[in-house]
This record gives sequence, C-alpha cells and structure tokens, in this order.
Amino acid sequence: YNIDLLAPDQISMLANDYDVIFHLAAIIGVAHVINFPYDVLNKNASMLGNMIDFARSQKKLSRFLFASTSEVYGSAQVVPITEEHPLQGQSPYSATKIASDQLAFSFFSSFDLPVTIIRPFNTYGPRQSARAVIPAIISQLLAGAEIINLGSLHPTRDFNFVLDTVNGFISAINAPNAYGEFINIGSNFEISIGDTVNLIANIMGKNVDIKEDEQRLRPINSEVERLWASNQKAKELLNWEPDYAGLEGLERGLRSTIDWFSRPENLERYSQKGYSL
Repeated sequence: YNIDLLAPDQISMLANDYDVIFHLAAIIGVAHVINFPYDVLNKNASMLGNMIDFARSQKKLSRFLFASTSEVYGSAQVVPITEEHPLQGQSPYSATKIASDQLAFSFFSSFDLPVTIIRPFNTYGPRQSARAVIPAIISQLLAGAEIINLGSLHPTRDFNFVLDTVNGFISAINAPNAYGEFINIGSNFEISIGDTVNLIANIMGKNVDIKEDEQRLRPINSEVERLWASNQKAKELLNWEPDYAGLEGLERGLRSTIDWFSRPENLERYSQKGYSL
C-alpha cells in the first residue's frame, strides 16, 4: 500500500490481520528540521498516534515495534550510552522522538499494546538516503570530487551496517522479555565524521580535502557531539549482536556500501554535489 500515515481514513483501508507492525516512518533531515520544526513535531507525533490507533484494532497483533533513534540521548554525558542515559531534546527532531517513545510506552502501560521501542544508532548501507553523511561522501568521491562538502567533522558516531539494524528489529519480534522495553541497536564503536571520511577515501584509493558546508551545520547547542552505544541490553533481551562490529566491521560494511554506490545504475539516483537537503 502507498498511503498517507497522516490520514486515518487511508490507514483504515489496510488489512486487519497483522501479526507484527514495524513503525519506521518519520520526518528527518537536519535542514528540514531546523527550518520547519513544527511540521516535524506535528507529523511525527500524528503518524505514530494514527498507527497506534490502527494497531489497537488488530486482533492478532503480537508486537508493535517503534523505531526510535540514538538522537534522543543528545551528546553523550557518559559512554558507552545505555538505555538509562538522560534524554536530551537538542533538536526538534530528537524532541519529537522522545515524545514518541513515551507515547508508545504509554500505550503499553495503559492498554497492554505489545510495544517494543528500538533505538538504532546511525545506520548506513546500500540505498541510504542522500541526506545522510556516508552516501554524501561516497557519491562525491565517485564523481571525482577532490573537495568534499560536509557539516561538522569532529562529532563521533556509532555507525551500524543496515543488516545489523534489520537483524536487531527481526530479533525483537519474538523476544519474550522485550515488551515495554527501550533497546539500543549499536555496534559499540565510535568514530569521528572526519575519520570516517578518511577511512572511506582510503578504501576507495582517493585523496580528499574537506570543506564545511554551512547548510549542513547545526546550531551550536543542537549538535550531538558524541554517540557511542552500549548494546549489552540487546544482547541480553534480543540475543542479538552486530556482525559488523569495530573498525574491521565498519570497513567491511563500507566496502559493501561503496560497491553498491559504484554501480552506475545506482549512483545516477544521487546528487554528487553534496547533501540532499
């Protein structure tokens, strides 16, 4: 189905025999969030509310998995970041996801909706949106650019290859002790954006200089300076752990991603001038 999740009448056209619902829909993108914060707030909250209402009508439903984000933690106060880390709404996007986490949890507490909240750290891989940093780097290098346009370079991220993220969600479907839980999906490895650029350039055999693009810089107090996941809870409750862990795993995941983007039929879908805003 291709429907508008802001329209309950369209959602009502869906079938009524679902066992599992994954809710991954959200408005994202730094530029959009900064320029249209109320649009992000209204749409993210409304889409989740509509889907929760739909989920409650499903007689066979055994799990409602909500895709949260590591952004709810803001800049790490302690590392690695556990699920008990304070929540910090450093951007309108992260604030909407914090609110959505609590909305989903409230329906578990109040109505026994079989909710599990998954908090993926930065996912990357083939087919990723051009608004993300890794596709922006790879597509520019493949186009022959020697100067890469990016946002801030010093923040660190815990990058997760898409197969690990997907396997985390799949592992949660039947996990008996994951109802009403908030669970990180992360590699337990951090690397700066600048070092990520250099790693990708080395894999591709390219020389590169980096230019900060003002359009991609967050307001100073909004920038998430450090993300590094503890994945102990996912190992315990979901029997999950990353296959692409550490620097070696990141290199393997990047090679697979670069290989996909290197195919002309895939690369032509992406702008090679920097981020899509």
